[in-house]
Amino acid sequence: MREQIHVMNDAELQELVEQTETGGRHAHGKIKLLISITAIAWSLFQLYFSSPLPFILQQFLNNLGLPLNVVFDDTKARSIHLAFALFLAFLSYPAFKSSNKDRIPTLDWILALFGAFLGGYYFIFYDGLVNRIGIPNQMDLIAGVAGILILLEATRRSLGAPLAVIALIFLAFNFMGPNLPQLLAHNANKITTIVNQQWITTEGVFGIALGVSTKFVFLFVLFGALLDKAGAGNYFIKTAFSLLGHLRGGPAKAAVIASGLTGLISGSSIANVVTTGTFTIPMMKKVGFSSEKSGAVEVASSVNGQIMPPVMGAAAFLMVEYVGISYFEVVKHAIIPALISYIALVYIVHLEAMKAGMHGLQRAKQPPAVLIRLRNAALIVFSFCLLALTVYFGLGWIKTLAGDASVYVISVLIATAYIAIAYWCAKFPELELEDANAPIVHLPPVKETVNSGLHFLLPVIVLIWCLMIERLSPGTSAFWGTAVLIVILLTQKALFAYFRGETKLTQQWKAGVKDLFDGLEIGAKNMISIGIATATAGIIVGVVALTNVGAPLASIVEMISGGNILLMLIFVGVLSLILGMGLPTTANYIVVSSLLATVIVQVGQQNGLIVPLIAVHLFVFYFGIMADVTPPVGLASFAAAAISGGKPIKTSVIAFFYSLRTAILPFLFIFNTDLLLIDVSWLEGIGVFIIATLAILVFTAATQKFFFDNCSWLEVMLMIVLAFALFRPGYFMEKISPSYVEVEPYNIVTELDRAFDGNDMKMKVSGLSDIGDPVTFYVHLPIKGETGKARLEHMGLTIIESDGKMMIDDVAFDSPGAEMGLDWDQTILSVEMPVDGSLAKQWLYIPTLLLLWLMAFLQIRRRKAKLVKLAMD
Repeated sequence: MREQIHVMNDAELQELVEQTETGGRHAHGKIKLLISITAIAWSLFQLYFSSPLPFILQQFLNNLGLPLNVVFDDTKARSIHLAFALFLAFLSYPAFKSSNKDRIPTLDWILALFGAFLGGYYFIFYDGLVNRIGIPNQMDLIAGVAGILILLEATRRSLGAPLAVIALIFLAFNFMGPNLPQLLAHNANKITTIVNQQWITTEGVFGIALGVSTKFVFLFVLFGALLDKAGAGNYFIKTAFSLLGHLRGGPAKAAVIASGLTGLISGSSIANVVTTGTFTIPMMKKVGFSSEKSGAVEVASSVNGQIMPPVMGAAAFLMVEYVGISYFEVVKHAIIPALISYIALVYIVHLEAMKAGMHGLQRAKQPPAVLIRLRNAALIVFSFCLLALTVYFGLGWIKTLAGDASVYVISVLIATAYIAIAYWCAKFPELELEDANAPIVHLPPVKETVNSGLHFLLPVIVLIWCLMIERLSPGTSAFWGTAVLIVILLTQKALFAYFRGETKLTQQWKAGVKDLFDGLEIGAKNMISIGIATATAGIIVGVVALTNVGAPLASIVEMISGGNILLMLIFVGVLSLILGMGLPTTANYIVVSSLLATVIVQVGQQNGLIVPLIAVHLFVFYFGIMADVTPPVGLASFAAAAISGGKPIKTSVIAFFYSLRTAILPFLFIFNTDLLLIDVSWLEGIGVFIIATLAILVFTAATQKFFFDNCSWLEVMLMIVLAFALFRPGYFMEKISPSYVEVEPYNIVTELDRAFDGNDMKMKVSGLSDIGDPVTFYVHLPIKGETGKARLEHMGLTIIESDGKMMIDDVAFDSPGAEMGLDWDQTILSVEMPVDGSLAKQWLYIPTLLLLWLMAFLQIRRRKAKLVKLAMD
């Protein structure tokens, strides 16, 4: 049966985004005004909650002797957050796709009001609930049951049935505890216990996930909405095309960069595809990409925007809470895989252009000579470095000198910098991109384009500075970035008009005020589905915590995988893809990580692989975003096909192959944590980035069957092996020159005497788990001290021999051994000591790079021969 193809117009594309992101209901008149005011009020509340203002006001009221409390704790804020989300969900999302979108029925009004009341139940009755946690009264039970049901209905409307059904299955598992098979049976099935867990405590609906949505995610989504409303999204697209559009396959390369930059501020794969794709996809088709390939490039680049720090959708902030590490650490671990993934996508575009013999678009102006460009680039880099050093040390000096008043001094400096940048940018006209469907396309001029929107970078710099340099909390950092952005939104049009000598400044000011309120409204509407998703995911997390399903689940997963860590990871990846077909990325990540993250760590430890928890969480997250690409439910692919006029399923399949590099990276950083910069110095990190980039390019070339020329299957297989050797050199080097040797457990003290300080000892032990089941696992213990006995004491271990076996007699509190889960009466099954003089794994890079160079040399010579023969013919 032939697939029907329909190219959507702008109105239909906007309708698609509205239905997916904000409900698609077309309210009018006073009802529309009510929804807008409510959304704006939600944004203002979140800004107030994240700002220092509550504490300043509270201090002021205390000085006046007024008994008012204007500071909201996290739990109250979560309740207000959910109340807004539920109220707006029922007013914005119709009950069914066939429902009338132009009116709100009475039932939806009732559900919206009850949803707001039940969502705010924790805030309204806070004092009473705190005093009766664990013993809910009858009103609490009624409110809890009704609240869960209304939340599930809001979930069905805003996110589709899958997440609601999954939450219902978990609740059914909770209620059916004693009637389940013995492996899964539990006694936490009383209605009072379940309602207390889900609606009264902060372990269920009002748990960590909703807390992250309240404290962090809303501000970043609002920041993105305001930045886009200010015109930054269009600026990113223009800049990318002006810089890259002239290269071979340039529009596609520009689409990758523009979509990646937009993805940083969007957080929605589908909205990103529609926003940038309406321009980038026709441009790609113009230089020779097919409808399906142009759509697939846009999908792959838009979806990958969610893996790029600093925002990473909502996952970065959830990881902070779930993994228990700082935000800075999350960004550090995530940065290399994200960067090399985007570099590989640009390379995919380059290879496709090479295969098809494409060329770039014509520049509006001829570029200056190469030496002049190099000089200008060096001058720009030097200027940025000088500016960064001046700001870094200057701010330190200001904070030392001004003390508590430094925030005002810094604010004045930022305002001065903004006015100066705006004065500079106003010298350049506001450039509009040419119609992508026009017969002749000239790229926008580089200088004018880049300089026309430099002021958009100021709030981004403030945000990143607060996050990465000042190490402020994500919520506080987002507040300060948003505060700068609000000032820009309010003033940029009037300021630019003033500097350009234009009149009607008051009209421009009013336009800025309208843009601000529109941005506040859009930001809140974009948060409806995220707020609902995190609350519903909290139900699942609450059931997992209440029933302790993790322990039997670990047994089931280990049984299915046979203890093979690779099979287990494949199982988890497939599960993430399946769940992702019906769940948004955030909910998918919460569900799978809460179920399986610790399971992977435990099973890995039992089979000799120490897997850091952050690696597992990133693994789950990567596969969650792949669901937006993967057929048959890749919604982002369908949106791109609607723009390109290509076949949706074919677009989705091509996008999946373009995204293979994203799917392979999680497996690699599980087995080679250097990619996550775990226990790696900055100098080593630079080396890891260079080698990993080369490796991902080789792997990408293999998947495209094109390096410098078309590749045979033998060359493809060789490149895959070479890429694997670059990504995980230790796998081969352990077979050539083992870094560990097994020794008898009873010789452990003697062998520790000989070992070099600073290495790790590997030990395999057996004993009983927390629930009394037999368990075997591996541990790595640091070797520190002068003698074997001293080193054993540093590990916190006391060892004795009993019945011909070496046993752990005692483990010191808060020692390395205790942290690794060692305990008394465990049996030491084997010990592995580091080998002195074993070859470093990096030596494998030399033969690998030589083979790669030889293959490149032969392909280049073969390609030249083909071109010569073609010219002679």
